[in-house]
Amino acid sequence: MIDLQNFLNSLQCLGSDGELIDYCRKYVLHGTPYIFINREDEYYDFRKRIATNFNISFNEVFITGSAKLGFSPFKKKQFDYDSDIDVAIVSNVLYEEIMESIRCYQMELRKSRRSITTQEIDRYHSFLEYVALGWIRPDKLPISFQIQDMRNDWFDFFRSISYNKSEVGDYKVSAGVFKSYLCFEHYTMSGFKDLKKSLRIKSLNIGVKNAKTN
Repeated sequence: MIDLQNFLNSLQCLGSDGELIDYCRKYVLHGTPYIFINREDEYYDFRKRIATNFNISFNEVFITGSAKLGFSPFKKKQFDYDSDIDVAIVSNVLYEEIMESIRCYQMELRKSRRSITTQEIDRYHSFLEYVALGWIRPDKLPISFQIQDMRNDWFDFFRSISYNKSEVGDYKVSAGVFKSYLCFEHYTMSGFKDLKKSLRIKSLNIGVKNAKTN
């Protein structure tokens, strides 16, 4: 496993987008997550548990974020008991199934069959921004949508496998659904591209300050 500082140092040294996507694939998308190191059988059981609930294949279930790496390169902190287990489900079938519920909701909203507050509208627009990237985040749905069976079933299930109720241990489990593996890969790469840029800017600023001091 790579540690936080070496991860950031190596990320800064990457040149082309090709090198960056290989880096993301190697450390973020591929392999056994930190939370399941030396517990590969339990990792399989955890993925299968989620896959069975949504009637998808176990290999469409991924763990991302600090639970995958053992640290958050964005927050610059180690994985700990305050961290969540972030699950990415990569399934076009499940994505379209959820989107059908969203389409029905949008139709009712358009025809003014639902009342929705300004705050909920903002939340819904935030949700739709993620949808445009091929990623459904149920936590971004407005409160008025929470009464729907799909919304309730989603969060009831992930609560049922959080906090020592599944192989993952005493952590909260959260999840989103990507339309395709390509969407998942592109979103992941985009985040690390932004991180690499911010590290470069920070490094240049430090260099300028040091030059002024000297």
